[in-house]
Amino acid sequence: MAENGLKGAVPSILVVLGVALAAPIVLPAVAAVSRPLAKSLIKGYLVLSDMAKEFAAETGEQISDLVAEVRAERETEAATEATAESKIKAAA
Repeated sequence: MAENGLKGAVPSILVVLGVALAAPIVLPAVAAVSRPLAKSLIKGYLVLSDMAKEFAAETGEQISDLVAEVRAERETEAATEATAESKIKAAA
């Protein structure tokens, strides 16, 4: 029975030993590759973040301009209506 239990464990033990032996060789290589990759990802994020901020600022400015334009039109319409009403009252 003990032999049957070890048959399944031997491949697992060999994998663990292989990983333990390869780790000192593989980890520095992975670290050397992962650092520049991480820097590139962070740079890309910063570029996208700046683009999004710029887009939001431009959109906000356009909306602000539209609001100001609509307010000016409303004031002009109100002044025109007031003038028309005063002319009608004066004529009556």
